[in-house]
Amino acid sequence: MKRWLRYHHYAFQVALRRLSVQPFSSVANLLVIALTLAIPILGGALLQSAQPVVREIPISPELTVFMQQNAELSAAQNTASQVQERFGELLAGVRTIERDQALAGLKNNPAWSEALAVLPDNPLPHAVVITLLDAPDLSARATTLATELQTWPQVDTVQLDSEWVQRLESILHFIEIGFWIVVAGVSIVVIATVFNTVRLQALSQREEIAVARLVGADEGFVRRPFLYLGALTGLAASALACTIAWLALIPLNQALDQLAASYGTQIVLHMPSSSMLLTGAIAVAILAATAARWSVTRHTQF
Repeated sequence: MKRWLRYHHYAFQVALRRLSVQPFSSVANLLVIALTLAIPILGGALLQSAQPVVREIPISPELTVFMQQNAELSAAQNTASQVQERFGELLAGVRTIERDQALAGLKNNPAWSEALAVLPDNPLPHAVVITLLDAPDLSARATTLATELQTWPQVDTVQLDSEWVQRLESILHFIEIGFWIVVAGVSIVVIATVFNTVRLQALSQREEIAVARLVGADEGFVRRPFLYLGALTGLAASALACTIAWLALIPLNQALDQLAASYGTQIVLHMPSSSMLLTGAIAVAILAATAARWSVTRHTQF
């Protein structure tokens, strides 16, 4: 156990020395990786801070079932009861709107009050408003339900904003794909930078590695300092990326505060949680160590 710890302690010291021998090159590599990592951190800050605002936006689509003009209120109430009974697991709520209630609501709107005042009677039918639960196949469910309700007795028209639902699903799908593209791009930058750094280190220390092999050093002893070099580069770049993102949020919050104030609201961008940042830093360190192992395996076979 002591021997194993001594080997790792030696590899750690060698990795630190190699980072300090070429400070300009090390800082340049750290900046490249850190600036790349700062992009998803700022994106995470934006998404995390926007969640309270997004929760206030109704994203569950509504179907409005308009009864026939001569249908009684009891028919609309019966339709609402049947919908709740048959499709309750798909619904967030069902409510009945009486025709007089709907007309009163329109009359309270100045844009409609004058036009409705000249009508001899109420032209509106009773209606049933159905709110659907969010689901992966939301658009298909809403369309299927609207088609079935259209065949029910005393139902005149079923109104569904299916295009809005499809747009919502497309936007969510686009954001998901964009997130994974960014993650893939960041991973490629980390791998390429660490791979190239370790390659240069290995080629510049060919004689040292050759001498170590002559005196009996195994491949693990030769490669271990390079693995620590990659892991340390990933951890240092992650810490620097967090600092860059935190500094970038200062002017962003100032500009966002002015924009939000013009709309009578307040939005503040916050850094992702410490657990998320720590998990990301560990993932970057593992990725960098993997890239270092790949590079040292390819470029120390001499």
